Amino acid sequence: MYFHGTTKINNRGHLEIGGLDTVDLAEHFGTPLYVYDVALIRERARGFKKTFDLLNVPAQVAYASKAFSTVAMVQLANEEGLSLDVVSGGELYTALQAEFPAEKIHFHGNNKSVEELAMAIDAQIGCIVVDNFYELELLAQICESKKVKTSILLRVTPGIEAHTHDYILTGQEDSKFGFDLQNGQAEKALLEALKSEWFDVLGVHCHIGSQIFETTGFILAAQKLFEKLSQWQNSHQFHSKVLNLGGGFGIRYTDEDEPLQAHQYVEEIISEVKKLAQQNNMQMPEIWIEPGRSLVGDAGTTLYKVGSRKEVPNVRNYLAVDGGMTDNIRPALYQAKYEAVLANRPLAAIEETVSIAGKCCESGDMLIWDLPLPKACDNDLLAVFCTGAYGYSMSNNYNRIPRPPVVFVENGEATLVVKRESYQDLVRLDLPLNSKVKI
Repeated sequence: MYFHGTTKINNRGHLEIGGLDTVDLAEHFGTPLYVYDVALIRERARGFKKTFDLLNVPAQVAYASKAFSTVAMVQLANEEGLSLDVVSGGELYTALQAEFPAEKIHFHGNNKSVEELAMAIDAQIGCIVVDNFYELELLAQICESKKVKTSILLRVTPGIEAHTHDYILTGQEDSKFGFDLQNGQAEKALLEALKSEWFDVLGVHCHIGSQIFETTGFILAAQKLFEKLSQWQNSHQFHSKVLNLGGGFGIRYTDEDEPLQAHQYVEEIISEVKKLAQQNNMQMPEIWIEPGRSLVGDAGTTLYKVGSRKEVPNVRNYLAVDGGMTDNIRPALYQAKYEAVLANRPLAAIEETVSIAGKCCESGDMLIWDLPLPKACDNDLLAVFCTGAYGYSMSNNYNRIPRPPVVFVENGEATLVVKRESYQDLVRLDLPLNSKVKI
């Protein structure tokens, strides 16, 4: 049984997180319930930052807030000295409501609206990551109308795609993101950006994938980028002040996953960038990275109450819980795998193999297939681990099921950071049939 962070079995024989008994948490806040181990989030954040600091390398570690964005989470990122990566007006608004330093916000996205870009300019955020020619022209028009110059990165696709252990050196041209590095689009974008009086072109950005367990992909991406940056320095006198290698650092969901420690990713990235800068007679750029899942993923645990059981002789035993694809859609979308235990009886002997079903009216609403468990009955408490990334942020109201609350736990104290939705919340924006509008 593998536990992350402060998770352990306490003297009552219950699962404990952040110094609090999960049975008590479930009784107080109800289920389903997202529980975040704040100490583990802090540890992960410091793991990335510390290596840059120890090696005295200028850097920004930007939390990719798409993984889990709430006011409290953004405030926690600020406490840990992180920058922030946002990808929508909603994430930007959340950051501003959390009073996150605007100069440390980076705005991503492949189809930013006029309103979103204007919002970012008005807030004076630190950087806009430009994704395509349409946005480059649109942003220039907005900056001109407001008479404001802004800093940008150009997102490029380096022709390297890293999915777990597979590295494809010729792919990724067919992507909705970024300027292609190989067919001349990136260079054309650079020249257009450099001509504009409204842009300070800081450098380039790339993102090669998710759940990456090795550094090979990042090193290959850096090599591809430096090859072009060297050419651009010689041809266009462009000196890239920033090299953003994105995120995608993997975490352990099951025994099949073997991620590296944060410092290992950072050390090898720094080593390669230093070498490439020296080889190409270039100044060492500031390195930016964007961990998201790797900061919050394994810090999250979802608590469910066990409900009905269905036994199909010689086929499968189903155990249903009071949540499902409304609070964790990843198994349905990506066939994502998770581990779980009975939080109220984690040391009980394994007696059967069950498949954990959600309560949605959807046959694909399955959280875990073939999970070894003690014989479970209704009102047992199931704890599903590593749900901190893309659980709450992708939650939904399918079947008009309210979204669960979010609780931060640290040093024996619980903080409710997102309230449970009510049925009243579900209809708050609904209007009756006779609410006609004249157009």
